[in-house]
Amino acid sequence: MRDRIAAKRTGEQDGRGAMAVEVLRAADRAAVPWLNGGGVTREVAAGPAGAGMTDFAWRVSLADVARGGPFSVFADTDRVITLVEGAGMTLTVAGAEQALTEPFRPFAFPGDADTDCRLEGGPVVDFNVMTRRGRASAQVEIADAPRPVRAPEDGVLLVVCLAGTAALASAGYDLDRYDAVLLHHGGDLLQVDGAAAVVTIRR
Repeated sequence: MRDRIAAKRTGEQDGRGAMAVEVLRAADRAAVPWLNGGGVTREVAAGPAGAGMTDFAWRVSLADVARGGPFSVFADTDRVITLVEGAGMTLTVAGAEQALTEPFRPFAFPGDADTDCRLEGGPVVDFNVMTRRGRASAQVEIADAPRPVRAPEDGVLLVVCLAGTAALASAGYDLDRYDAVLLHHGGDLLQVDGAAAVVTIRR
């Protein structure tokens, strides 16, 4: 919590004004069990602030998946899922199979399509991005080397450390595994020793 408050009050000049950042620590997230008992979800961030499962414009989460089964259907929603830990899974989306057995390879699919999951070798952890059509869109990239990051003028940018460590060089925020930073505006150099998801959300 101290990170988040300090981030809102501290800016790094980037030539267009102060950089506004929220630091979202993995240790602060609550695990929410699935209704079917097949896993738990930890919400990383969502918009608008305070939005729930029925009224979000965008939502980013990490899920511990203990067993396969059907995915929940989200009307008018697009999804991007990325394997983070485990042997992987095979999704059947509207009758078409897609193997997700290599980590850090985002896969996009419609959240309102009938989707079933088969685990290939035990539990997995996956990274999920959902956006409501007509309200938000998202681009998910995986960074494994230093790169510049900047919030879009019409949205926000979320960085989530998926393996190893990451940091915003100028702002001085260090991220351990599953920690995240949400940039409301401005930019920085992202340093990565491992893998980090860079999610650009436009509204």
